[in-house]
Amino acid sequence: MSLAIDNFHFDGSEVGEKIQNLGLLPHMDQVRLLGAGIDVHDTHVAGSFMQQNAEGIHLHQKNEGIELLGIKQALKKYDGLPQHFWKLLDPNQDAITQKAHDVLHGGYFVRAKKGVKVTEPLQSCMFIKGNRVGQSIHNIVIVEEGAEVHILNGCATAHDDEEALHLGLTEFYVEKGGKLTFTMIHNWGNRVCVRPKTAGIVAEGGVFQSNYILLKTVGDLAMYPTIKLDGEGARARFNSIIVAPEGSQIDAGNRILLNAPNTRGEVIARVLTTGGHVINRGFIGAYATPVKGHLECKGLLLGGGSVHTIPELFSQCDGVELSHEAAVGKIAQEEIEYLMARGLDEDEAASTIVRGFLNVDIMGLPKQLQTAIDEQIETLNAHNAM
Repeated sequence: MSLAIDNFHFDGSEVGEKIQNLGLLPHMDQVRLLGAGIDVHDTHVAGSFMQQNAEGIHLHQKNEGIELLGIKQALKKYDGLPQHFWKLLDPNQDAITQKAHDVLHGGYFVRAKKGVKVTEPLQSCMFIKGNRVGQSIHNIVIVEEGAEVHILNGCATAHDDEEALHLGLTEFYVEKGGKLTFTMIHNWGNRVCVRPKTAGIVAEGGVFQSNYILLKTVGDLAMYPTIKLDGEGARARFNSIIVAPEGSQIDAGNRILLNAPNTRGEVIARVLTTGGHVINRGFIGAYATPVKGHLECKGLLLGGGSVHTIPELFSQCDGVELSHEAAVGKIAQEEIEYLMARGLDEDEAASTIVRGFLNVDIMGLPKQLQTAIDEQIETLNAHNAM
C-alpha cells in the first residue's frame, strides 16, 4: 500500500460523540476493541481514555496517583508542555511528523506522580471509524521519580475492510527509579496504513518495558521506536509478537541506545507469517561502559510469506557486552514427530509448537488480557489447521 497522506480526511469532520461508559459502545465496536486487548467492561483499571477519529470521546480516572488528561487539555494547563512536547521527536523529520505537527486531533497525557506505584493498568484506546479517515495523535507519558505504572494501549478500526491512516506519536519520560510498562496491541485491517513514531528517555535506575502484540492483518505498518538509557543503571526491554497473515506488509523494529554506565537493553521478537511479509529490525548501540545488550529475533514461516531480520549492534567503547541471535525457518519435522510420539496428532502437534513460539507469559500481562490473547492464538491455530 502506497502512503499518500492527502488521500485521507484530516479535517476532523468525522468525530465521535462523548460517552461516559465504554460499555455503551455498539457491540461490534466492543468486539473490535477486544481484539486490541481492550475490555470495555473491565473495572480493574486505574483509568481509561478513548480517542475516536479526531476526538477524545471518553476519559475516566479513578486513581489519584495518576494524572490523565487529553493532550490538548494538558497543553493548555501546562503552557504547552515546553519540557516534553516535541522534545524527543522532530516535527521536520519526514512527512509523517510534519503532518502530525500541523494537525493535532488529540491523544493523551499521563503523569504517574512521584513515588506512586499503580497496581492496576491504565487503559487507552485509539479507534478509527469510517472510510478514508486520517487520525493524528500525540501522546505524552511522564513517570516521575520512583513511580510505577502499566499502560495498556489498544488500537483498532471499526471494520477490518475500511481504508484508514493512523499517525500515532508518543514521547516517554521515565525519571529516576521510575518504571513504565507499555503494552500495545493492534487490531487494524487489510487496508489500514499505520505510522507510529515513538521515542523515550530513561533516567538513573529507571526501567522501561514495551510489549507489542499484532495477531491480525494490517495493510501497511512501519515503526521503529527509540529508547535512550541516559541514566546509570537504567534498563529497557522490548518484547514483540507479530503474526502476519496474507496481505500484511510490516516493517517493525526497536532501537535502544546505551548512553550511561551499567545500562542494559534487550530486544526480543517472535515473528510468524502465514502469507504476509515482515521486515524485523533491531538495534542496540553502546556509547558508555560497562553496558550489556542482547538482540533476539526468531521467525517462523507457515504457508508462504517472508521474514527478513536485520539485527544491528554498535559500540564505540571497550568493555561492552553485546550479542544477537536470529533464526528464520519452518516448523521442524522432528519436533512434530516428537510430539506425535507422545500421543498428539499432527495438527495438535503443530498447534502446540505455534503456541509455545508465540508465548507471551514473559510480558507480565494482566490475567484478563492474557486470556484474550490466548484465545486469539487458539483461533490462529485452528485456522492454520484447516
